Amino acid sequence: MKSDTQLQHDVLDALEWEPSLDASKIGVTAQDGVVTLTGSVSFYADKHEAERIAKSIVGVKAVANDIEVRLPGSSERNDTDLASAVLNALKWHTSIPEGMLKVTVRDGWVMLEGDVDWQFQRQAALDAVRFLVGVKGIGNSITLAVRPKPKDVRAKIESAFKRSAEVDAGHVRVETHDGTIVLKGKVSSWSERAEAERVAWTAPGVATVDNRLAVEF
Repeated sequence: MKSDTQLQHDVLDALEWEPSLDASKIGVTAQDGVVTLTGSVSFYADKHEAERIAKSIVGVKAVANDIEVRLPGSSERNDTDLASAVLNALKWHTSIPEGMLKVTVRDGWVMLEGDVDWQFQRQAALDAVRFLVGVKGIGNSITLAVRPKPKDVRAKIESAFKRSAEVDAGHVRVETHDGTIVLKGKVSSWSERAEAERVAWTAPGVATVDNRLAVEF
């Protein structure tokens, strides 16, 4: 098991290796497998990327992302302009049903609301907005309209785990409770935990995934 110091160094090295990030402005601390990111970045997409990199490091059990988004003066946009940009980005994305989402912008924070049928559509909406200039944060209140069929959704997810090279299906248990998929058990890395959740979301009609998988090394 890695020490906190080694984990801190590994995350810092990974951040410095990423050419799209200015790692000199990002601070990293580690305690008992929990990594905390601090400092500032110029764009919201950079904050998300720093978190993704930290989660990819072996030994990381959880990430607290306290990085601030401090837009450079040339990237500041008023809420009206940003709202228009968000609407256009959603409109031009092939995975997002037109007219299904509502957008609210306040002080650079974008709130997305509405119903879609699939998790990949909800994720597509986040991806479409994340890289827009002027975004300081995103609130996701998008819900899934379709409800799962408890009799066969569990079997579909378990079969998908067995097909995945990244998930040890023998250590993951799947339960269904009133339309919620619950994942229990142990995985060996944060990336395996995230992959198990992603696979669960791909089952037809899944509305909620409660990921209780513990990361143990």
